[in-house]
Amino acid sequence: MKPRLCLFAIIASMALTLPAAASSTVWGTFTENPLREKIHRVEEPRVDRLRPQPEGMPGDLPEPVDGKLSISVEDAVVFALRNNRSLAVQLFSPIIAGTFEEQERAVFDASLFAETSLSREKIERNNLVTGKPVGLRSESETYRAGIGRRLSTGTAVDLSVRQSRSDSGTVLDRQAAGVEVSMTQALLRGAGRKVNLAGIRQAELDTMISVHEVRGFTEALVAETETTYWDFVLAERQVLIFHEALRIARQQVEDIERRIAVGTVAETELAAARAELASRMQGLINARSRREKNRLSLLRLINPGASDAWLLDLEPKDCPREPDIELDPAGDHVALGLSLRPELAEAELRIERGDLEVMQTRDGLLPRLDLFITLGKTGYADSFGGSLSDITGPGYRATAGLNFEWSLKNRAARAAERRALAGRAQAVASLDNMAQLIAEDILGAHVEACRARAQIEASAERRRLQEEVVRSEKVKFDVGRGTSLAVALAQRDLLESRLDEIDAIIGYRKARIVLYRLDGSLLMRRGIIVDTDLFTGE
Repeated sequence: MKPRLCLFAIIASMALTLPAAASSTVWGTFTENPLREKIHRVEEPRVDRLRPQPEGMPGDLPEPVDGKLSISVEDAVVFALRNNRSLAVQLFSPIIAGTFEEQERAVFDASLFAETSLSREKIERNNLVTGKPVGLRSESETYRAGIGRRLSTGTAVDLSVRQSRSDSGTVLDRQAAGVEVSMTQALLRGAGRKVNLAGIRQAELDTMISVHEVRGFTEALVAETETTYWDFVLAERQVLIFHEALRIARQQVEDIERRIAVGTVAETELAAARAELASRMQGLINARSRREKNRLSLLRLINPGASDAWLLDLEPKDCPREPDIELDPAGDHVALGLSLRPELAEAELRIERGDLEVMQTRDGLLPRLDLFITLGKTGYADSFGGSLSDITGPGYRATAGLNFEWSLKNRAARAAERRALAGRAQAVASLDNMAQLIAEDILGAHVEACRARAQIEASAERRRLQEEVVRSEKVKFDVGRGTSLAVALAQRDLLESRLDEIDAIIGYRKARIVLYRLDGSLLMRRGIIVDTDLFTGE
């Protein structure tokens, strides 16, 4: 389908589904589009076969129950690997790149050829005896067919058969049949297997580059899915914390109102408590909004495929708790990154591709010198059968020679060589620069992970001490030596410390995810395999 027709069809199908939008969810309208279903039936099985698979992947994933989907972080990753549509789009890149390999190999495929021609001529000449004009006619037919092939050595071979008939109008028909073998061998430019197979090797490298891009995209997808999952867990826990803080603030207001009623405290104490209650309500509203945004982001990543997926309420199985995993030394992570990062593998492949480009351009600097040899036998007779029989006679035809071509200034070839050399040098410099940037990113991520780890204990200690401060301020207020404002400020600090504690625990998990993504070991640690053989066809 042409791009314009495809675009028109998509727009038309969207227009047809708009009237049903009022009675169906946005997600349902999207998945039930007939055009998309047709596309998926054709393409998705092939793409699904290429999706990265975690080792020991469960056969069945959790199903929604009463509008709720209960998942762990491992379930979220498996959902994303199976269903994420951005990954499905990315998986087409190696498939497309692989077609160029076949296209380059097709240069060396044998090809059949055939040609036929018919000519007719009528002229007038003066008769040598009478001097009067006489009309002469002549006809000829030629048929030729054969097979030819170009070899990787720079050789072109053709085998052909030919049949012709001529009728001059004055003598009997003359039939000719022949067999011919011709060979052309490049002696300078285009000679040798390396230069002629360079195009295939470059296409193979392009396919491998796209595979590494898929691996990098998969690693980023897994990292984003895990990070979004923990962001959702954090938002869920923040909602609970604000709910509890709101309950306590409401109790504080009710307690002060009772004391005002019995005359034990002044009415001025009520304003601070009510302000704190309003602050807690604001915090709860914001926490609910963050939870909803993270729910939508996580649903997009895992793409559960239900007709009401956007309305699903997610229930995380994993609870935030202090991890007992110690970090490896920073140098070990840098060493991993320099050996596992797909970007470095891509850069090394681009250098190899640049070497092939240099070899091809240097071949273009050479003059063209081709040796050609043609051997043939032709039989002549006044009938088709006779001409075939005459082929076995002693007559033959042999031709040999050289073709030479040389551009005097050769500026195009020299410019191509300089461009190839500069491109390769740029690829080498890019590799060195990328290695330095990767090392910096890993070291920075390691520092951040260490900071997040240290913050867990510090935030827990602050929360414990802040609980003591709140108890102390309440006692002071109960005996008339404190104020409701002091109690409210202490409770606000306690709320902040509780939020900081849960943020530190989840922040350390997220920092480790970033570190493992940057050192290229995230997929390996999660047991996820990107099978390159499926893309390369090996």
